[in-house]
Amino acid sequence: MGTATIERKELADPRYEYGGDDYVFVELAEDMSFDANFKAQTITQELARRDLPGVVEIAPANASYLVHFDPAELRPDDLIGELKAIEEDVDLSEYAWEARVIDVPVLYDDPWTRETLMEFRDRHQDPDSTDLEYSARINGYDSVEAFTDAHAGAPHMVTMVGFVPGLPWTFQMVPRDEQIEVPKYVQPRTSTPSRAVGYGGAFTAIYPVEGAGGYQLFGRTPVEVLDVDQRLSDFADSMVLPNPGDILNYRKIDREEYDAIRSEVEDGTYEYDIGRVEFEPQEFFDDPERYNEEILEVLD
Repeated sequence: MGTATIERKELADPRYEYGGDDYVFVELAEDMSFDANFKAQTITQELARRDLPGVVEIAPANASYLVHFDPAELRPDDLIGELKAIEEDVDLSEYAWEARVIDVPVLYDDPWTRETLMEFRDRHQDPDSTDLEYSARINGYDSVEAFTDAHAGAPHMVTMVGFVPGLPWTFQMVPRDEQIEVPKYVQPRTSTPSRAVGYGGAFTAIYPVEGAGGYQLFGRTPVEVLDVDQRLSDFADSMVLPNPGDILNYRKIDREEYDAIRSEVEDGTYEYDIGRVEFEPQEFFDDPERYNEEILEVLD
């Protein structure tokens, strides 16, 4: 049972800005922290719960959030007034939200991302090693296996979704001194396989579609995070699976399991392993290791 706690970060007063005629942007901090992200999530969840007339869309981000509104129904100053009132009301020590815990199988050091990264060694900090070898070394791990064990060893919070449709940014739920950090490529790749699991800064991202990218490539998942046609049953309500506030469990698998899962995904029969928890930030801050173990118990 762990005894480490999450170091809390005191946040400065939020910065409110107008985005044209129909957006309000709110910066809670200049850098990512659990305090900043959890606060962005609590404020945006509370705003959604109040169902304010004129609010069109709410988008939480790593340390900020954006609100799209209809100026014919809602004055921007009135919206900012509501946001300031919510900011004063919410208390992370007392707040909780329902979070989905989603199992995400990952084939680390898979042949597809390995082939891709080897094509772009001239754009990398260390052309003589793979992305995993480089990432393991600069984070002080003796082997790639120990490094991937650490990456898969604790769940990751979805802190925002964006950049391209359906791309989840996830932040590992561990104390600061246990966080993995890696730089992006010196120059981005022009190609990345869909469903690649990449890492940049302190964030894991799953590439929903094939395209350019600059994150270090760790592996590939056989499951989708974006299903535009909504063929799979778990996408019935939305073409995007992960939402901010959800928790992803990156689980190491071998090639045999990868192929079996991918076959089910492609024929439309795959069902995700998804549990639900009442996520309590204060419980996480107090004892993240114990709380992470409790969270993962909801998965089959």
